[in-house]
Amino acid sequence: METLSEILAKARKSNGAVGHFNISNLEQLRAIMEAAKNLNAPVMIGLSEGERKFFGLKQAVALVKSFKEEYGLPVFLNPDHSHSVESAKAAFDAGFDSVHIDLSKLSFAENMKGTKEVVDYIKSRNPEISVEGELGYLPGESRIQKEAIEIKEEDLTNPEQAAEFAEKTGIDRFSGAYGNIHGISANEPRLDIERIKAIRKILPDNVAMVLHGGSGIPDEQIKEAIKAGIANIHVNTEIRVAYAEALRKFLAENPEETTPYKIMAPVLEAVREKVEEKLRLFNNH
Repeated sequence: METLSEILAKARKSNGAVGHFNISNLEQLRAIMEAAKNLNAPVMIGLSEGERKFFGLKQAVALVKSFKEEYGLPVFLNPDHSHSVESAKAAFDAGFDSVHIDLSKLSFAENMKGTKEVVDYIKSRNPEISVEGELGYLPGESRIQKEAIEIKEEDLTNPEQAAEFAEKTGIDRFSGAYGNIHGISANEPRLDIERIKAIRKILPDNVAMVLHGGSGIPDEQIKEAIKAGIANIHVNTEIRVAYAEALRKFLAENPEETTPYKIMAPVLEAVREKVEEKLRLFNNH
């Protein structure tokens, strides 16, 4: 089966992007996998540190492996935003087949040092595992935020620093701040497409560009970002919203229902529909 780096390179060549979707439970995972199967699309499954704690590292590995075997699709399990070297290593040691180390809150030098340590640790054990590093500040969190979020120019990723960071750490995927935020805010995000192009131009060619905070970004901007060089897009909040809204609606309409699989059926359907919508957008379907 193709490696994640090969799949991301292929997506970039075809003006598409691989979707990365976060999970907290089996229902979300099943919904994402059904969407991927319906569209025959490769996907990345992400768990933040909070999601990993709730789900379990070994449990996530075992469940994703079972879907991969059953559906015969390229699926990659990723520890989304590992905020420490130890956290990133623990996910890899548990069997995750992709790693994201996010030390973007540290100084440039400390970020490079920690990211390189993770890259060296993983590549010495399995060179095929794709490692992502992050540079630049992304405000917000994965929820609906009632307040507007303003992006400052100094928070955005500097292209020259991005190239130096990628070259010195040896990462396979680069995520930066291009006007994107985590979550959905009161104001519509505006991606700096020219900055994405400038970073893509000087990044090593074998390094894939990642867009975090894909929820709430208008479709046209997503398409422009892909054209500018983004090959991997993360979505979490829109999935959570679809999940929660379907669950609230069903429980309000069926207050006597106590059977979990009946309660969760419309929830699974809502998440699957949202993921299919995103996969079509990312791949011009």
